[in-house]
Amino acid sequence: MNAEAEAENELRRRQLDTEERAEQIVPGSEIDSDDDPPLQATEPRPRHSLKGAEQETTFLHTVLSPLPKRWRNWVIRGIFTWLMIGLFCLIIYVGPLALMFTTLLVQVWCFKEIINIGYSVYRMHGLSWFRSLSWWFLITSNYFFYGESLVADYFSVIFSKSDIMRWLIAYHRFTSFTMYIVGFVWFVLSLKKRYYMRQFSLFAWTHVALLIVVTQSYLIIINIFHGMIWFIVPVSMIVINDVMAYMFGFFFGKTPLIQLSPKKTWEGFIGGGISTVVLGMVLSYVMCQYPFFVCPVEYSESEDNFNYTCDPSPIFRPQEYSLPETLANLSALLGWKKTITMYPFVLHSVALSLFSSVIGPFGGFFASGFKRAFKIKDFGDVIPGHGGMMDRFDCQYLMATFVNVYIMTFILETSPQKLLQKVYMLKPEQQLQLYNMLQDSLIARGILQP
Repeated sequence: MNAEAEAENELRRRQLDTEERAEQIVPGSEIDSDDDPPLQATEPRPRHSLKGAEQETTFLHTVLSPLPKRWRNWVIRGIFTWLMIGLFCLIIYVGPLALMFTTLLVQVWCFKEIINIGYSVYRMHGLSWFRSLSWWFLITSNYFFYGESLVADYFSVIFSKSDIMRWLIAYHRFTSFTMYIVGFVWFVLSLKKRYYMRQFSLFAWTHVALLIVVTQSYLIIINIFHGMIWFIVPVSMIVINDVMAYMFGFFFGKTPLIQLSPKKTWEGFIGGGISTVVLGMVLSYVMCQYPFFVCPVEYSESEDNFNYTCDPSPIFRPQEYSLPETLANLSALLGWKKTITMYPFVLHSVALSLFSSVIGPFGGFFASGFKRAFKIKDFGDVIPGHGGMMDRFDCQYLMATFVNVYIMTFILETSPQKLLQKVYMLKPEQQLQLYNMLQDSLIARGILQP
């Protein structure tokens, strides 16, 4: 009897192990172990995940049908590239608030595409609350990031006029934590037996998506507040690199660059990099001449509106630089000056362009590996010839982080305006106390006469 009982227990244990292993493996993915038999997907892959960038409008398909497929894709990609560039220029013309709003819309759409992949790949149709929980965590993350930094640092003058908003700012972190705890408890209560591994995998999936999308979009908006040039130039560099690499690769590409993206070539990589550096410097030189692009986005209490005019920072003013000795001697022989006048930001743009052309493409390679892991071609099909929104912004998010780090490390200086924003958040008696303390300090140091 004991032997039969042990055999039955062993059989049950093996069955449970098999079920748990089946939950850990993504249907349709490659099996790492040669001993593991391939699992058959119980449900067909949703059709939308296989369409990708190949979906074309009926009109374009009819008009371009005489062309070979390679050239037809090239034309469609070119048409929608110019449409996106035109829309981007229109948004810039409207102003920085329009850019911020567009960034939030792109963030939401990219999050939707990533979450939809997780939902379809893991075949979670029988389990409730996954999408609702994902969107709840998205709202919580945005409230945490934007509610504290942006509201307190940049919009405090506006919101300090409302008692309710002052209360929300004062208890912002507690409110954010409470919202996250609600989502956490909600997730635990939604757990179902035999689906634990899948549900925890999707819980992790949601948090990784938040890390990739929300954090980077937050940094993009922070960059805009330092001046639209810190957004427009890096974004344009990624676009230039992407377009020129595609052009060079299309016409001259012969040498494969990386296995993750078989269509990427060394010719495209090098051609795109050189084009990005040159055109990035030209674009930077032009934009440095307009205060609308270089001035920080700040709220003016006197004008009760956002102020886009300022005394430009030294990096946006022309400065004279001495040429290296060899070039200076050569310049003297030709009758030219031994110095060169240039905007310092143009020199900074070289660092930005090198990152966008050398490291930026690895954001695309990462996305390519991600898509190959789940056997999909594109994140979506919202942009014919390009794929999904995430397919266009995979490199932009990586670039946004670098630009923010670059500003904080090499550019940012303490701004009296930002300190004043903090002062406005204090109570009236605290502001008066700070005024008296500052006045006493200035008198004691002889800066202010008593």
